[in-house]
Amino acid sequence: MKRRLFLTLIAAATATSASMIAAPVAQAADDVKIGFLVKQPEEPWFQDEWKFAEMAAKEKGFTLVKIGAPSGEKVMSAIDNLAAQKAQGFIICTPDVKLGPGIVAKAKADKLKMMTVDDRLVDGSGKPIEAVPHMGISAYNIGKQVGDGIAAEIKKRGWDMKDVGAIDVTYEQLPTAHDRTSGATDALVAAGFPKANIVMAPQAKTDTENAFNAANIALTKNPKYKHWVAYALNDEGVLGAVRAAEGRGFKADNMIGIGIGGSDSALNEFKKPNPTGFYGTVIISPKRHGEETSELMYAWIKDRKAPPALTRTTGMLATRDNVSSVRQQMGLASN
Repeated sequence: MKRRLFLTLIAAATATSASMIAAPVAQAADDVKIGFLVKQPEEPWFQDEWKFAEMAAKEKGFTLVKIGAPSGEKVMSAIDNLAAQKAQGFIICTPDVKLGPGIVAKAKADKLKMMTVDDRLVDGSGKPIEAVPHMGISAYNIGKQVGDGIAAEIKKRGWDMKDVGAIDVTYEQLPTAHDRTSGATDALVAAGFPKANIVMAPQAKTDTENAFNAANIALTKNPKYKHWVAYALNDEGVLGAVRAAEGRGFKADNMIGIGIGGSDSALNEFKKPNPTGFYGTVIISPKRHGEETSELMYAWIKDRKAPPALTRTTGMLATRDNVSSVRQQMGLASN
């Protein structure tokens, strides 16, 4: 009888302890903890990545630690912070891909597994660090989709290409940005667009405000064009160019902007009662970039199954006429 009572008390105590351990949201029984570091936590794309990573955490039962790391210093302190929290690994989109060797060394010193998302780390000679698993879009080909889409719409509208100026909102220090805009430029030129009509508009940061400022300069210096098109690294860059063009009187009938990302800012533009110069976006799903990377990291920690060395994702061109259909095809909820 005493033995039975003792065992009952032990079982109750164990159950109580287990419930206390399981109390935190998405806390696994084996305490898997994964960091997700992004360079611009205020941007919708990264917020969506976090949202989908949280879905993976809830489904798999691990703790997700979301960290905004907009500078190299904050990246390094964040990695140390994760180690102090006894995390086993992290996913990162770094503010500077050239920090690659330092990030790899820091992760190794802290005994943390790591993989990159969106922007791939490079070594001292500028070559990708292939030892770090990476998931990113096929930047050049998605850029070509943008250029092809713009060229097709120019022809559909019957514009004479010599009367059209193109704002290439650039951010050359980021290889992904270079590849995207280079792809768009090459596709436009291949379609017969005069290369001399392409105006580079370098932005200081990859957001709408900086793109607006860069595009304004391009428009001021090139008043001769009757129509304008614009492309950039992301939706926000194109929206900046569209807003700048609107300020010069170029509305939807005389402006074709195609972004990349399918972000909330793009979707909100499509919801406006009247069309704007933001004609379309090549949707790249943050679902895989947030959810699948987190699942891959979880499997790496829990089952010792390393992620693929390189995973490339693709996009689809969406306009205000077909955006719901495209989002469904991309595995995203209709919006």
